[in-house]
Formats: sequence, C-alpha cells, structure tokens
Amino acid sequence: MSVQDHHGVMTIAKAAKASGLPVKTLRYYDEIDLLRPKHRSASGYRLYSAEDVSKLAFIQKARSFGFGVETCRDLLSLQQSGKRDRDEVRHIAERHLDEINAKLEALVGLKRQLEGLIHECRAGQGPDCPILRELEDSEHLG
Repeated sequence: MSVQDHHGVMTIAKAAKASGLPVKTLRYYDEIDLLRPKHRSASGYRLYSAEDVSKLAFIQKARSFGFGVETCRDLLSLQQSGKRDRDEVRHIAERHLDEINAKLEALVGLKRQLEGLIHECRAGQGPDCPILRELEDSEHLG
C-alpha cells in the first residue's frame, strides 16, 4: 500500500512519518480524543487522511510553542471553525505568554540561588558542602 492507496488514507506509521510525530503520540492523541482518525481498516487499524496529517502538524507546532494538550484542543477547534475568532486566539496566546513569563521568573530565581550556592561551595574548604546542606534542609520543602 502506498502512502495513500486505500481511499486517500494512510497507515498510522505513514501518518506519523508524514507529520513528524512518533506513532505512540498518534495513538495517545486518539485515546484522549484530541485527534481521532476518521477511518479504520476492516481489521480496526487507524487510517489517517491528508487532513488528519495537517491537523497533526498543527498540533505538533502548537506543542512546540509549549501549549498544553487542552489548549491545543481549543486552538485546533478555533483553526477548524469557520469564524476563527482572532480575539480568542490572541487571549489564549497571551495567557500562555503570562505562564511562560512566570516560569522564566522562577527559573531566574533558581539560577541565582544555585549560582550563590556554587560560589559558596568554591569559596570554602572541608567536608561541609553548602549545596548538599541546602538540599538536606527540609524546612524549604513546599
């Protein structure tokens, strides 16, 4: 069977290759109903259309921007709808950007803390390691 012999559809392996996603991911997207192929073979195998592969590529690109699965579901729905509500898409992207900025701030704080511990570790001698001491300190557990 070539890539699209059977009524314009392809096997999961070929769809995975065409979309750049692992077969396991395609199965997962089917299980969570993010993207279910419209076709099944007589023996129950998933068969993907070119439209399905385009949707998979869209999801992959959205995931590369860090959007979560549920947000990808929303974006795919907006992309597929006739109205393509620009304001709603922008709001989704703005919320995601806010989340990214919060994570960046947290990472900068962790970076500074770790840099300080490394500096303290370099400056001292003996068996007492400030890094290990910090990791052992159970009072800072959240």
